[in-house]
Amino acid sequence: MTSPKLLIPIRIPELGPSLGKVLGGTHRVNVDPAVERHRVALVGRLLEASGEARRLATDGARTGAVAALGLEVWLDAWERAVGGIARALVDRVNARLDAKARAVHMPRRLRRKVLLDTAEERGLRGRLGASGAGLVAVLDVLSRQGERLLAAPVTERDALEQWQQSVLAAARRLEAAWLALEDQLELESQRWEQVGDVVARWRRPLWPIIAVGVPTLAAACWLGLVVGGYAVAPQWLQQVWTLIP
Repeated sequence: MTSPKLLIPIRIPELGPSLGKVLGGTHRVNVDPAVERHRVALVGRLLEASGEARRLATDGARTGAVAALGLEVWLDAWERAVGGIARALVDRVNARLDAKARAVHMPRRLRRKVLLDTAEERGLRGRLGASGAGLVAVLDVLSRQGERLLAAPVTERDALEQWQQSVLAAARRLEAAWLALEDQLELESQRWEQVGDVVARWRRPLWPIIAVGVPTLAAACWLGLVVGGYAVAPQWLQQVWTLIP
């Protein structure tokens, strides 16, 4: 009879097919190159983690192999991608807003106010990150299945199968999260395009010109009438003239 103390050897499943469009790209129109770079980096981190897990499993390092594809690794890869995409979007939006503000000669003080600040970047990152809300629940299951696998003897073959299925489920959920993130990116881009249109329609207010120009013009017209003899000069102006050599 097989000893119950003999633990199950760990075999790492292939992530690629389950990553789907995260691996191959969604091929949307006008995809920001920065988004594509972060997608590739995300895939690279996960495939690298999978390779490391496979190496550790081959060496018999069961705990390390499971940890290499554990909850923290998936979340870190996702959060890095979200953070990088949010930063890239903020830079792109700010560049466009600043260009449109300069085109309508908006004063520097107002230009600074229309740009996205740190608080708005945090809000943007939160909205993008929320696309992966469903990923956390799947990773919790993966974590529990990993703990069970590490303690399971060879008599519990289903422990390995369930852990492998949890790894693949995380990959599929990541694909769904990525698609939701790209949808949210389109909404954010449309939103800031509308803000840019508002900035492009900005015009310098006329009230300072009116407040200064109208009295000045009236004074100039009155002085012209006085000089031309069409109006009587007041006492103080006659005194001023007598002082002029």
